[in-house]
Amino acid sequence: MPERSPRGTYLRIADALRTKISGDSTVTVLPSEAKLMEEHGVARTTVKRALDVLAEEGLIRSQPGVGWVVGRAEPKVPVLDQLTALARTLDVGAVFPSEKELTEHTGAARGTVRRALAQLEGAGVLEVRHGKGRTIRALPANHT
Repeated sequence: MPERSPRGTYLRIADALRTKISGDSTVTVLPSEAKLMEEHGVARTTVKRALDVLAEEGLIRSQPGVGWVVGRAEPKVPVLDQLTALARTLDVGAVFPSEKELTEHTGAARGTVRRALAQLEGAGVLEVRHGKGRTIRALPANHT
């Protein structure tokens, strides 16, 4: 049985990926986790720990449908802020978009959208009418 490395295997993998990223500006997408497992002969958890180290450093980010890409994650605007900004663009009495449309617009889960809508309803910005949907009751206050 080989001796354990004094430095974690995941850190060696992270170093190798860091070198690959910094040495070649054309690298925009990292190989899949399965490919990295095969390349380094380790388990998925080891590869995942290495990727997490690089993500914490801001070198890579996970992009759904693509994998791990080089670059910082774009800052996410909270869903409540997105919906508040949307409400400001509408007139009082205007129909507010459906939950489905809002999930597509924000990229958030339906539950997250519902919580933000509930906050807007509680603040008196939105009014809900059964069978009619939501309408703008009052424009949101500017909090700067």
